[in-house]
Amino acid sequence: MAWRNSILRVRDQHRRNGFAVCGSFSTAPSTAPSSSSSPADSPPQIPRFDYAPKPYKGPLGDEVLEKRRKFLGPSLFYYYQKPLNIVEGKMQYLFDENGKRYLDAFAGIVTVSCGHCHPEVLNAIVEQSKLLQHATTIYLHHAIADFAEALASKMPGNLKVVYFVNSGSEANELAMLMARLYSGNLEMISLRNAYHGGSSGTIGLTALNTWKYSIPQGEIHHVVNPDPYRGIFGSNASMYAKDVQDHIDYGTSGKVAGFIAETIQGVGGAVELAPGYLKLVYDMVHKAGGLCIADEVQTGFGRTGSQYWGFETQGVIPDIVTMAKGIGNGLPLGAVVTTPEIASVMAQKIQFNTFGGNPVCSAGGHAVLRVLDKEKRQEHCADLGSHLTARFRDLQERYDIIGDVRGRGLMLGIELVTDRKEKTPAKAETAILFEKLRELGVLVGKGGLHGNVFRIKPPMCFNKDDADFLVDAFDYALSKL
Repeated sequence: MAWRNSILRVRDQHRRNGFAVCGSFSTAPSTAPSSSSSPADSPPQIPRFDYAPKPYKGPLGDEVLEKRRKFLGPSLFYYYQKPLNIVEGKMQYLFDENGKRYLDAFAGIVTVSCGHCHPEVLNAIVEQSKLLQHATTIYLHHAIADFAEALASKMPGNLKVVYFVNSGSEANELAMLMARLYSGNLEMISLRNAYHGGSSGTIGLTALNTWKYSIPQGEIHHVVNPDPYRGIFGSNASMYAKDVQDHIDYGTSGKVAGFIAETIQGVGGAVELAPGYLKLVYDMVHKAGGLCIADEVQTGFGRTGSQYWGFETQGVIPDIVTMAKGIGNGLPLGAVVTTPEIASVMAQKIQFNTFGGNPVCSAGGHAVLRVLDKEKRQEHCADLGSHLTARFRDLQERYDIIGDVRGRGLMLGIELVTDRKEKTPAKAETAILFEKLRELGVLVGKGGLHGNVFRIKPPMCFNKDDADFLVDAFDYALSKL
């Protein structure tokens, strides 16, 4: 009854704030186990971890929150009704001001690849900081060249020229600039439900209204999203691709600058594109004079398990690849990789980034690549991802509220619905489960236009005990809903 009242309170709050709340709460078995299998009566216990956080003596959460409200922009948001004051991290775990340990299943929004404060990455950063913290590319320093060489070795085809920037938004801005300069065309194509950044340029590529301001967004077409779960054509890649050709034929001069897509949409709710879609679309875009850009900000570096880069799962080689987040394990670092021919257009003028290729970030990023290889994280993501997916699909069979389980490796999405046939987003229920998981010691993300998709994207050092605890926590929370 307490949980039911909580859901109703959340729905009332949404209505007062002007948000639509879809579906209706019911005590019928739609959110209860649909088989005889049932979770334990007591909450699952977080796995043992041989590490004690340092005693925290800094300001408490209430004081930090007050300073944020006073001195930082009002657009900042935070998770949970009472925001967490996270003060320390170690590998796959985070600690709050009271020393409580949480299993981090969201990796700082899919950013911590190797693990929080991974000793080898941390050592590379510290040792470089002792020698030289900053020198721009107007001088020589081996760190940026060594890192670029190592990154280029991970790329297929002739993708060998690297530009370093500070974020995914910057990377996508630069990629769009390259495509327009090289093609001589202006119009870009991106997918509905996509997220490619929040800068004034990339906000046009983004196609989720919750992230878009009403500003000029210039010469960008958003095509139908090839979403196998919610898409109008199911998994039929040819029909979705036809929509791209229609936009080229009817909405442009017949020539375009480029096409950009995530292979698994991150902010949009871990939506994997229909199989074979990119191969069809890349051909269309090339015939229209454009370049194809793969946004690997969340899917890169082995996270999907089956391949090192997400675009490889679609059997394509892009003209430009953008990356950030996991490339630096938390450092402000991004990159654009392209071919020598495309890169040559940037030599028409001065192209410069003050902090791109900073020695500290380069040393840290290079260490990330070494750690991922040494610890065989791609293979680990494949194995553990299969285990997690199987366990979540078992929950799906028992709880009707789980509409879809999707993704690859350690990039999964769990979509909640109040009606499986209508696929009505279970927004209020998701909010309640979100809070309950935090109480149980599990931190996850949320995504999708309606905020009804749990994003499971932990540090790649996540292990089987962590995975089982995560699913057991979901099971326990769902059983109380």
